[in-house]
Amino acid sequence: MSERAVLRDPGSAAGVDLYWIPLGAGGSFVRLNGKVYEAVTALLERRRRCDLYHAALVVTVPKGRYAIECAWVSSTDSEKRGVVATGCVGGPRMGRHRIFRYEVRCWLGGVIPDIHEAVSSPQRLSADEGAARRLLGLAPLVPTPPWGRDESGLGEMWNSNSVISWLLARSGVGVTDARLPAGGRAPGWDAGVAAAGSAGQRPTGRPDGPVAGR
Repeated sequence: MSERAVLRDPGSAAGVDLYWIPLGAGGSFVRLNGKVYEAVTALLERRRRCDLYHAALVVTVPKGRYAIECAWVSSTDSEKRGVVATGCVGGPRMGRHRIFRYEVRCWLGGVIPDIHEAVSSPQRLSADEGAARRLLGLAPLVPTPPWGRDESGLGEMWNSNSVISWLLARSGVGVTDARLPAGGRAPGWDAGVAAAGSAGQRPTGRPDGPVAGR
């Protein structure tokens, strides 16, 4: 059984920690949709089904701990959640409505919902303060193409995992040390890595298991 997440103390040394949260943790609707999506994808690709994961980061610097996550817009009070970028879900027309928009949060002292459900986490990807600061500085610059589509021709749809992998690859923290829980998959991860210009680097599962984006 994979080890459950333990959130690092806010006063711990500077670094970048990755958390793998089961898709739909805390919500039966998203979990059901994820299972249906994975069942259809696995059938089309003629492979076994995998557990789907949603990536999030906790970045610690002397100023404090930042929670970084990409999720649906939950309210209009974005400043309190540290929102640094937003995008539409599906397409611009749908994005006119809040329910079809997503946001990137870089939240000082913030929380990541359901982080207690994370598996094989946290994974310390860097203990370098400079890298941590660089990643935080890039958060407002992350691409925000339509969620669930591949408008840039990256070979995979863009979603929350794409945002996290883009930040890691672009900041130089790297993604090769990011490892999925056994039997897991993180759709969208490869799109973020490709957009950052570091295609080919992706987190792995077991040696004989699937890589994150496949």
